[in-house]
Amino acid sequence: MNPTSARDVEQAVAAMTSALRPAVEADWTVPAGGLDWSCWQTAAHVAHDLLAYAGQVTAGPREAYLPLDLVVRADASPSQLLEVVETSASLLVLALESASPDGRAWHFGLTDPSGFAALGVNELLVHTWDVAQGLDVVFEPPAQLARSVVDRLWTDAPEGSPGRVLLWCTGRVALPGHPRVGDWVEPSPAPVSGGGQDW
Repeated sequence: MNPTSARDVEQAVAAMTSALRPAVEADWTVPAGGLDWSCWQTAAHVAHDLLAYAGQVTAGPREAYLPLDLVVRADASPSQLLEVVETSASLLVLALESASPDGRAWHFGLTDPSGFAALGVNELLVHTWDVAQGLDVVFEPPAQLARSVVDRLWTDAPEGSPGRVLLWCTGRVALPGHPRVGDWVEPSPAPVSGGGQDW
């Protein structure tokens, strides 16, 4: 298994913007799929989490998340909102590129930079699917990226199409022989083998 990396984050944000930018004139106040959030709120959430992951990778706190939050102005258009997501993703990419593989930071336990990359790709793919559902846009998580995330975050996931398996792991869809998951908790990715492991 190749560790999830900054390149995967770049590909995931490109997949998001490619899918959603054609729909920036749509009504983003509608619910995002089965979420309580609107499409706008969901995209803002993605930007927030990517920035939070960048902060964790950069600062390396070992007991909690840094006490910061990204606030997107309420008057931001969907097009501007996607630019905010791209900016947060770029900051995560820069943090990952400059991080030592042995670095550790807190995410409900300690993880390494590749774990935060997997978390970022997960946010981008799953919530793009949510927003696409709300906007009636066709989007399926790209197979290679989805497989990277599932292999890192859900090692006991069932077999199947990687994109569908990722959506099943995050409670979005059912799989043959596997009912839809109810409430799910974002996993804490154990560090891959290497120095500095404190998992």
